[in-house]
Amino acid sequence: MSAPSASRSGIDDEQLRPSATAAKAREPMNVLIVGVGGQGVIMVSKALAWLAQSKGFEVKQSEVHGMAKRGGTVFSHVRFGPQVWSPTIPKGEADILVALEWAEGLRWLPFLKPDTGIFICDTKRIVPPFACLNRRPGAPLRYSRETPAEVKAHVAEGYAIDATRMAEELGNERAANVVLIGALSTVLDFPAADWELALSAFVPKKTIAVNLDAFRLGRNWIDAARRTTTVAPEAGAPAANIPAPALVAYSVRLEITPQWCKSCDICVKLCPERCLRLNDERIVELAQPERCTGCRLCELLCPDFAIRVHLDAVANNAAAAQGATA
Repeated sequence: MSAPSASRSGIDDEQLRPSATAAKAREPMNVLIVGVGGQGVIMVSKALAWLAQSKGFEVKQSEVHGMAKRGGTVFSHVRFGPQVWSPTIPKGEADILVALEWAEGLRWLPFLKPDTGIFICDTKRIVPPFACLNRRPGAPLRYSRETPAEVKAHVAEGYAIDATRMAEELGNERAANVVLIGALSTVLDFPAADWELALSAFVPKKTIAVNLDAFRLGRNWIDAARRTTTVAPEAGAPAANIPAPALVAYSVRLEITPQWCKSCDICVKLCPERCLRLNDERIVELAQPERCTGCRLCELLCPDFAIRVHLDAVANNAAAAQGATA
């Protein structure tokens, strides 16, 4: 028995075709997702691949991770279209580059199409330990200092989003990758409802509500950015000028989320000041706060985001006076 025609079933021919931009071209749509281990790069790519496949596209996905879960580079190629031969995206052929970390986004910019590529990046900075030779706050870091405005001048379309802060305000920092999925959804022609269905299939069941909120927040952010001529993301950019360490008056405060700590002991063993320890329940704690310099190595190395380092400004009249005469 032959299948009923579109006209007899009451479905328009257009509804039967895949709805993404790639359906209008012979070449596949190339999306490159990059970041640092633990940020959820693989989840983003799997959700996109699943969604594209559900719409009838041929999909190829290639990823590199492994030991990257300890803080190394993670990247995933997603290619979908009427026909896809290779699972990897050639340099200069990515239609969209989604970066979950600022320096990783800049590292992969050569893969973006120079004339039409879209760059979506979190301004989150995960500074590797070898960039922290001087551990005092304000010391210069061996880390990229390009601002969003400088990067936007070299791409066809670019968005720098403080997705991590936005996710924190929702109550779950780990949803930052879903904020970026929301941004990505605005440049691919899939319905928002289908994106939400894909997210519900891939995020932990207990976090579906907050992740859907993060997704909608990312979509709304892009819509607002397109309506304004102001470079809104500049506020979340890496600082171009950091004050000298002698002028910084601060107190260090560690925020530890016990339920996220997996007792891996990485932070304790690699703390340069030896001021951390595991308590009787094998949860990390700050044992010698007077020795902590706020270098952030524990925060940067924690694979489970269980530690946050806060540098709280304190009144320091001597430092202020020194700054005024400098």
